[in-house]
Amino acid sequence: MDIERINDNTFKVYISYIDIEERGFSRDEIWFNKDKSEQLFWEMMDEVHDDDHFEELDGPLWIQVHAMEKGLEVIVTRTEITKQDERLGNNSDVDDISSKIFKNGVSSSIGPHEFDDFSSYMEELEDIPTDYTFVFESFDDVIGLAKKLDEGDLQTSLYFYEEKYYLHIVFDFDITEFESVLNTLSIVSEFANSSKTTIHMIEEYGKQIIADAVLDELNKHF
Repeated sequence: MDIERINDNTFKVYISYIDIEERGFSRDEIWFNKDKSEQLFWEMMDEVHDDDHFEELDGPLWIQVHAMEKGLEVIVTRTEITKQDERLGNNSDVDDISSKIFKNGVSSSIGPHEFDDFSSYMEELEDIPTDYTFVFESFDDVIGLAKKLDEGDLQTSLYFYEEKYYLHIVFDFDITEFESVLNTLSIVSEFANSSKTTIHMIEEYGKQIIADAVLDELNKHF
């Protein structure tokens, strides 16, 4: 397992699937067995603590998980607790202050009230949506993605709206494995950001450039 300190509040951990298996876990267990995923996570955090990357892991943590080709990359950021958060932390309705979002992979904001239950975080990864819309700053970025990502079983369409390019991706979960979905999202996030504009708005007011098999079509011409 490799540990890299990004700054005073952030570190990155990379663990290969070989390392995971040597620790007695399988890939399926990590994603679909709550107890096993929690056990692995705390083993990793123990090693981080022993390596003095963080003196303590108290307080809210921002955790970002990327499924890579040969392992998992976990980015952990320790955030500051504001006075408002402290007041909210004393309320019985404290769960409302925890937000879950997708950005550049699969991410979750985990507050101190739920950090002891990492398995609930991993469980939510299984409930990711079947379709995503990404926004690209330039057409060159779309081409760059096409060169790196195979179309495979993806359903894709490309649009132009308000001077930006939008790629809509739909996964067929009957064909595509969960791990493959995470890998795909991780690659796309290298070239684009998750769109705040809905696909319905883009379809209504934007211009469709490629209706299907976007990546294959781009590779034919560029």
